[in-house]
Amino acid sequence: MTSATAIADSYARLLDLLAGGGADYRLLRHAPEGRTELASLIRGHSLEQAAKCLVIRVALGRKQRRYVIAVVPGHCRVDLEAVRAEYGGTNASFAVREVAEELTGCVSGSIMPVSFDPAVEVVVDPALLEHEEIWFNAGRLDVSVALRTAGYLALARPRVAPVSAEPALVPPRLPAAAVRG
Repeated sequence: MTSATAIADSYARLLDLLAGGGADYRLLRHAPEGRTELASLIRGHSLEQAAKCLVIRVALGRKQRRYVIAVVPGHCRVDLEAVRAEYGGTNASFAVREVAEELTGCVSGSIMPVSFDPAVEVVVDPALLEHEEIWFNAGRLDVSVALRTAGYLALARPRVAPVSAEPALVPPRLPAAAVRG
């Protein structure tokens, strides 16, 4: 499991990256939420602007693998076959939770669309980049970032490739308790 120190370090590194890169961004503190659909409702933006981030394990051969952070619009799913093909792998699957948390320094549900590990590349679906601004959890479940897309591209320097699948049919509704918050 990811320690509180690792989470604090990831959060601090993100803030340093944003401030040091002169990014146009806003922070929003809110009730802890790691589900993209509900976080988007709490933050008050369209699901299409949410950067859903998942760590993917790509098998490159019998004993070789690499991990990537796949970033897709919040209303979409990661297309594992597309990720596999993008990296020339033989298979792609979701990373085990503990591995994803260790590689990113973030608890599940708060993974950021950036990597501070040189061995972990970020690949973002171009559909997310159609928006002037994107939203994502800041390595914590209780803080989110609104970041201009141009700033995201300049700071994160992700690989851009189509890695999303069909959108989910019906987004969930915000629980009454969250609305009263």
